[in-house]
Amino acid sequence: MKYLSTRNNNLKESFTNILFQGLSKDGGLYLPESWPLLDINTLRDKSYEEVALNIINPFVANEVSEEDLYEIIISTYKNFSHSKIAPLYKIDNNKYILELFYGPTFAFKDYAMQFLGNLFSHCMQKKTNQLTILGATSGDTGSAAINAFKGKKNINVFILHPHNKVSEVQRKQMTTNLDENIFNVAIEGNFDDCQRIVKELFLDKDIQGKTSLTAINSINWARLMAQIIYYFWAYLQIEDKEVSFIVPSGNFGNVFSAHAAQNMGLPIRKLHIATNENDSLNQIIKHGLMRLKEVKQTYSPSMDIQISSNFERQIFESFGHDSEKVNQIMREYSIKGEYEFDKSIISNLQSIYESTAVSNTNTIETISYYKKKYDYLSDPHTATGLSILKNVDPDHPYISLACAHPAKFNDAVEKATGSKSLTPKELENIFDKKEKMTILNNETEAVKSLILKNL
Repeated sequence: MKYLSTRNNNLKESFTNILFQGLSKDGGLYLPESWPLLDINTLRDKSYEEVALNIINPFVANEVSEEDLYEIIISTYKNFSHSKIAPLYKIDNNKYILELFYGPTFAFKDYAMQFLGNLFSHCMQKKTNQLTILGATSGDTGSAAINAFKGKKNINVFILHPHNKVSEVQRKQMTTNLDENIFNVAIEGNFDDCQRIVKELFLDKDIQGKTSLTAINSINWARLMAQIIYYFWAYLQIEDKEVSFIVPSGNFGNVFSAHAAQNMGLPIRKLHIATNENDSLNQIIKHGLMRLKEVKQTYSPSMDIQISSNFERQIFESFGHDSEKVNQIMREYSIKGEYEFDKSIISNLQSIYESTAVSNTNTIETISYYKKKYDYLSDPHTATGLSILKNVDPDHPYISLACAHPAKFNDAVEKATGSKSLTPKELENIFDKKEKMTILNNETEAVKSLILKNL
């Protein structure tokens, strides 16, 4: 299996190379040259770990032996708190919730990040140099990455988050980790600023020459690859010919993983994207307009994003792997702050995706509705998807993704229901713990200096 950059389709890289690069040196994102097709019938009656092996193995292409890969997978999920790892909860007729908060940080990011941490550790055995991991987070990616990479030998982790724009639990999950290889950086700005700094540093030849820099955001293909698993897993729990998914999304990574599963043979009828009031993805799908707008602060902070980095992968797909066209689009977007797709591309996008922007008010009302009607408590990100699920009258299974444990967003939960969620014992004492973080201005050079100082 070889990998192409969205900005250079002549570049063909190995899996190991793209794993450690994260972002291509031309600024593009990696995608497999072709999609492996899976026979779903061969996956039936298998464990989550066995399904994972069958999905991941073709992408790794013998760069990790099947035996080693399976050991990595087993290690990845051994500390998940549910026996089914990603259980499917039936809420109503043909309506399901895929619960993805049974990992160590109680968010769906654990499902890929724990795998990534173990995979990096395995592949690092053949390397002698120190690795510097750089990532931006709107909340959950950071804590998942820190948990996955804390204490790892020869790996330093720098996580950027927008200062005062994540929930208190999200921040504490990051900043109360005191391991020497973990560096929490609070940026005076929004998530898009954090993501911009990360991308600029990956293109900085000076820092690239002084350290081995890699990404653990969903710009790293391995993250998306590991998320494909639970879409197949969910489908295998239901006896039906096809299924639709509702995916809360900010950075487009999770829903693109679903599209990847679709390309691999999973019979998905429709992918429905749920956004919050930061509705850039909704505007693209509905109107073909990619426009840079100011980020709004909402009850679902992990989706407070206007620049959805992973959408570049979909552009590459929709234009038939035309990297020159992708370069042209991204240049125009960076200069003008907007780009309008033609009708054929809009039609292509709408053949794959539907979208709905969910207001703050609707989010709170949805949490309340599901609690009252079904005694089901959700976090606000999950609620954006459940607001769509509430209004569908499905003739086939609809599965909405539950992204995080509600206790991580108790302010919203309490506003919706009048009381807070029960707190998992792992989070009970988090507010009493010492924090470690560095607050920096919204400047790439400031982050660069911090990294170089701690090599």
